[in-house]
Amino acid sequence: MTDAADFIDTERYPIADSSASAYEQLVYGIRAQLADDGCAVLPAFIRPDRIDALIAESDRVASNGHRSFNRTNVYFTQDDPSLPERHPLRRFYDRSNAFVPADNFGPDSALRSIYEWRHFPAFIQAVLDEKRFYRYADPLADVIINVVEEGDGFPWHFDTNNYTVTLAIQNGVAGGAFEYCPNLRTPTDENYDRVEQVLDGESSKIKTLHLQPGDLQIFKGRYSLHRVTPVIGERKRYVAIFSFVEEPGMVGSPERTRQLYGRVLPIHLERAGRRADALID
Repeated sequence: MTDAADFIDTERYPIADSSASAYEQLVYGIRAQLADDGCAVLPAFIRPDRIDALIAESDRVASNGHRSFNRTNVYFTQDDPSLPERHPLRRFYDRSNAFVPADNFGPDSALRSIYEWRHFPAFIQAVLDEKRFYRYADPLADVIINVVEEGDGFPWHFDTNNYTVTLAIQNGVAGGAFEYCPNLRTPTDENYDRVEQVLDGESSKIKTLHLQPGDLQIFKGRYSLHRVTPVIGERKRYVAIFSFVEEPGMVGSPERTRQLYGRVLPIHLERAGRRADALID
């Protein structure tokens, strides 16, 4: 099995030694970023000489991604004709990209080795300062790659998981910027008015990131509206997504799983509707 420590720059990010003062300083610095706007970036988390190996792994599985071209709203739900036409639940946008499901990343996967290395989730839990913290139980979605080709992007949306950890692997020639609106909703308030403002083009709430290959991003995407702008050029944009949740056994909803991966498994049907909060998705 691949050794995650061969990929992570453990000198710059000493995540395997939680007793070191450098570890403590790192954790508190990231916590400050997350407290500010729900987003933290660790530049060059992956050693530069190991990026090519991750690109090669991505190239090998890219053709297995579920490619979808459809129209979705912010919440990945069906239309509700009982609401006004301008309501966020009724505003649909073109979505065109691909996700390589988690069952493509087996024991020899470098990405899975990072996700399952015991020091990695422990570090993520520490920076999030969470008492309840689990790897995502979804067999199609715990470790995935988002593949975006020329002209493709991802419109405004909220994440299913409270905390998402992403790793930039390869950028397109241009485009592919990550845009987000921090803390736009809470576990008890969808805040439709502010969501509508962003959908109407209110740019003062939008922050933009241009992540580089090897950068690790920790993002509270369940509460922050975000999108990826269209990619320009022939080179694919690869981003790995490592998912963590607050409750054991959580999986995606059947509707969203079918949209993102083209299929559902029995576990998605068995555990539908078991989320701990009251948000739509």
